[in-house]
Amino acid sequence: MKNVIKSFYLIGLMLFMSCAQAQTIKIGHVDSNALMNQMPERAQVEKQLEDYQKQLEGELRTMMTEYQKKVTEYQNTVATMSNLIRQSKEKEITDLEGRIRDFQQNAEEEFADKRVELLKPIVDKVKKAIEDVGKENNYTYIIDSSMGVLLYTGTNADDVTGLVKTKLNIK
Repeated sequence: MKNVIKSFYLIGLMLFMSCAQAQTIKIGHVDSNALMNQMPERAQVEKQLEDYQKQLEGELRTMMTEYQKKVTEYQNTVATMSNLIRQSKEKEITDLEGRIRDFQQNAEEEFADKRVELLKPIVDKVKKAIEDVGKENNYTYIIDSSMGVLLYTGTNADDVTGLVKTKLNIK
């Protein structure tokens, strides 16, 4: 009886090992940055970002012109100002400096947010295409080589960038 149980255990173990060996891991890699740069929508997004940046720079130039005007006016008339007017003008200039600093900081943050907002549809489209290629071609993993995550590409790894380009209709 013990021999029968051992035989079943041994047969079960052998079946388990053969099933484990039958499952293969299929790994591919893709350069998502290259794909993103080749997307037709990318040029439109870059144009929108350029226009937005020009708008922010225009506002900053206006503020800087106002600042320069106030500083020049202050320097030209400081000798004839009363103490109260001088302090008032200095506070006005200092406040304007603070507003310019705040604007620059907020403009950088808003530009970064705008960039993320405009690029999100493209990123989502590329991500979906990569997922579709992975499912359609039975990949276990697809690694993004543009992120520096790819440590080694052996002969068993497939570059699926071409498949994703086809999925996205990029030539």
